[in-house]
Amino acid sequence: MNLVVVGWLYVALMMAVAEANHPNGTVLGAVFTFLLYGAGPAALLWYLLGHGKRRAARRRAEALEASGPPDGGGEAPADPVPPVRKEP
Repeated sequence: MNLVVVGWLYVALMMAVAEANHPNGTVLGAVFTFLLYGAGPAALLWYLLGHGKRRAARRRAEALEASGPPDGGGEAPADPVPPVRKEP
């Protein structure tokens, strides 16, 4: 999928360069060509095709949240090193 997006952006960039170098073209027109023919559609495509991954991540997070804390007790863990008492 990323290869298609990179290829699309490359073609749009070459269109923008061609427009900027054309005798009747402008740099502003080239910028709009790249944004409207390249970056805009590529961003929209990337967003729409990433919907499944976002949904799966949201479901994983909800399942993890519903399972509760990992220790199951809900209390703070005990100190792993007991305090040292002084000899009387």
